[in-house]
Amino acid sequence: MKKPVVLVCLLLSLISLDLSAQEYTVITSVESIVPSGIGRSRLISTLEEKDYKEFTSVQSEEDKTRNKSKRDEIRVKNFEETKLLNFFNIGGIRFQNIAANDAVITSKLNAMVAEGWELAFVTSAVESDGGKGDGQGIFITRYIFKR
Repeated sequence: MKKPVVLVCLLLSLISLDLSAQEYTVITSVESIVPSGIGRSRLISTLEEKDYKEFTSVQSEEDKTRNKSKRDEIRVKNFEETKLLNFFNIGGIRFQNIAANDAVITSKLNAMVAEGWELAFVTSAVESDGGKGDGQGIFITRYIFKR
């Protein structure tokens, strides 16, 4: 009677070990909300990995050594850049462009799922036009996948 219980516990522990070994990746969409359509909109995904530890320093009361990481060491040169359309054109907001971006982003999300990735989180933010003379603005969304 004890052997089946031990066997079940062993199988459950093996399953939980497999679940803890997860991999994540991030896809980012940046959509311009600059008036007159002069901004740039893209869907970005990296093709290389970086170890955050290489660019991290620990600050303490005793050790106030500044982080000496070089920007060019952090930069990623291998990435996928998919063109998206801007939310605005000369005539104002362009709903057709939003629908086109949705179609392209959906295609990318479906491709990720087909490659075995699962959409885990979505987060977005806006930096909008701050009024006269600003002329800046983006809508950014991060799609975080795991497998």
